[in-house]
Amino acid sequence: MKTFVTGATGFIGASIVRELLKDGREVRALVRPTSNLANLKGLDVEIWKGDLLDASGLLRGLKGCDVLYHAAADYRLWTRDTEEMYRINVGGTVAVMEAAQKNNLSRVVYTSSVGTLGNPGNGQAGTEETMVSLGDMVGPYKKSKFLAEREAEKFIACGLPLVIVNPSTPVGPWDIKPTPTGKIIVDFLKRKMPAYLDTGLNLIAVEECARGHILAEQRGSIGRKYILGNANLSLRDIFGMLQEITGIPAPRVRLPYTPVLLAAWLNEGLSRITGREPLIPLAGVQMAAHHMYFDSGRAVRELGLSQTPVTEALERAVEWFRRNGYT
Repeated sequence: MKTFVTGATGFIGASIVRELLKDGREVRALVRPTSNLANLKGLDVEIWKGDLLDASGLLRGLKGCDVLYHAAADYRLWTRDTEEMYRINVGGTVAVMEAAQKNNLSRVVYTSSVGTLGNPGNGQAGTEETMVSLGDMVGPYKKSKFLAEREAEKFIACGLPLVIVNPSTPVGPWDIKPTPTGKIIVDFLKRKMPAYLDTGLNLIAVEECARGHILAEQRGSIGRKYILGNANLSLRDIFGMLQEITGIPAPRVRLPYTPVLLAAWLNEGLSRITGREPLIPLAGVQMAAHHMYFDSGRAVRELGLSQTPVTEALERAVEWFRRNGYT
């Protein structure tokens, strides 16, 4: 069985590739000609150079494959070119699903995000069924992923054997960019976190998130969504765990939300003029207004998703960032 993976050089995608290889699967990885291949170094994978928007290239790349994992996405809290993000996240998803349908694959797993789901915002956990609309989405990343998920669902109605997974906030090794959450860990290790906002996240080990994708392929119901998450933790709790792991003092000052939001608006305006990434991404601050807590019970019950202590994942992330020169 040959498996096609998009986004294989990224954080989640590279972990999916590793889990597939552990299972003895043959992997064909879609990579752009300009992609950083560090996350695939030394792995026994077939490299397929191409692009999400190259329909004919995707058709050729998927030939001979039985399963597709579409994990590629433009994941940034800020971009000067929002149209490019929509082209990749929405248009790219449509192109990949069309190619999958034409190749008659046995199963497709689409990596969405908990950011596309409803969230009560009051500390209660959202589920796959919590009501949500496009108007609830904050920033171009969430909006583009929400629209991409709607496009993917159209292919289910057309007979594509698709399962959707909604990862929460994975942490662990191979976070090369790093992701916004990885950057928080790196800044903490550099002692650049003097204060914090009162917010919360759902964390999961990236390895368990990747394994959850495979479980969704093998055990998931076609057309069903599964939250791949684990522990709901306040940002203060996360910093406390990092203090225990590293000995670096956690920030003790809690910032008031409104001044930080104002600073983010000003920072965003300046970035649109200079083209430089803002120090305080507006979308990130707006998201922080609510505790992004989610319930992964469906994935635990139906898929057998593991729920090991996230402190272990944070330890692996810290060790990897340090070993690879991020601090």
